[in-house]
Amino acid sequence: MKKLLIILFTALASWSCVDDCTQTRTYRATVPFQLGIEQVRTGITSETPQDLVKPGKIYAYENYLIINEVKKGLHIIDNANPSKPVKISFLKIPGVIDMAVKGNILYADSYTDLVALNISDPKSIKEVGRVKNMFNYGLVDGISWHYDPFSKIVIDHEFKTVTQTVSTNCGQNGTVWPVFKGGEAHDSFKGNTSSSGSTSGASGTGGSMARFTLHDDYLYAVTQSDLLVFSLKNGQKPDSVNKINLGWGVETIFPYKDKLFIGSNTGMYIYDNVNPASPKRISIFQHAHACDPVVVENDKAYVTLRQGWCGAAPNQLDIVDVKNLDSPFLIKSYQMENPHGLSVLNSKLTVCEGKYGLKSYDAKVSTDLKLQQHIKNIHAFDVIQLNEKLLLMIGEDGLYQYDNSDAKNLKLLSKIEVKK
Repeated sequence: MKKLLIILFTALASWSCVDDCTQTRTYRATVPFQLGIEQVRTGITSETPQDLVKPGKIYAYENYLIINEVKKGLHIIDNANPSKPVKISFLKIPGVIDMAVKGNILYADSYTDLVALNISDPKSIKEVGRVKNMFNYGLVDGISWHYDPFSKIVIDHEFKTVTQTVSTNCGQNGTVWPVFKGGEAHDSFKGNTSSSGSTSGASGTGGSMARFTLHDDYLYAVTQSDLLVFSLKNGQKPDSVNKINLGWGVETIFPYKDKLFIGSNTGMYIYDNVNPASPKRISIFQHAHACDPVVVENDKAYVTLRQGWCGAAPNQLDIVDVKNLDSPFLIKSYQMENPHGLSVLNSKLTVCEGKYGLKSYDAKVSTDLKLQQHIKNIHAFDVIQLNEKLLLMIGEDGLYQYDNSDAKNLKLLSKIEVKK
């Protein structure tokens, strides 16, 4: 009996030693951080080339490519030979998402401000103008930042890999979930053709996901709720000349001739831009609640709708007749997998399908879209068809350049990979 009690006591003592069980878990989470506004405004520097880590939007200007490193800066690429692109420099800009170039002046957002930078020497880029407090709120794939004007602090979030030791219900059934301090857990970070007719320097070409675009001597920027108009007539420094409320959920802007096509969560806005300083709304083509970039060629608009943080509509491509701008109407919808950015050139339509790859179509007959090629096993976010021989595509994997002479056989010319 005495021996049995000793054994039982030893067993109880051993159990109590491991009663407070713990486990270490690693997961992705959004973590908040703060930046003082003066820190933001003195944070622009021209640096040596860097690896792509989290690429965003793309922009083409003369023989250069500009790739956004989301909220960190801009990669400047010499693309005189698309088969062998060369990194020239990295322009560090806190909070940058969008950009446009006109006459060697690059315009970009830096959290709250619109900045103008002279890129005549891409290895030594200089700030030449700034319009303060134009953007007080931003959103990238559902992750927001905002500016507190009273404390003069920018409050943003970033994805980080978090390792955390947590207590478990040791010895009991059930699932223990990690506590996500500072944000929601996510698996990964997912992430315009500019108009011509400028009178004071050539402008470049952006993609369908752009929030910045140019027309004549004006720069247009869409926020989540407004269309901001900036005059570029004074040279290097832009002047804010107009602000037009659009309602909530605005995502993209695409110029075509003297019209602006603005994509939102709930529809496509069409604006007359005959008076560039004061665009006037013509009509709205409404659709289900979804993410919504748009491109236009001739009398057809191409709109992709996808499920995601901005909506739960079916994944599809809508082709819209815009011959009568007062009464746009749907021609046909095509089922897609998860469409993002798109581009159209001479009836060659290219659609980014996110993790499902890149698709090229013959769009000569709107009611009979024909798939030409589907490139799988890549991630496709946005695309620009610069001409009949060069197509640019950006995704989570990096920058791809294709010879698109034959829509049935896109030939890879080069790739700038994301650092693993």
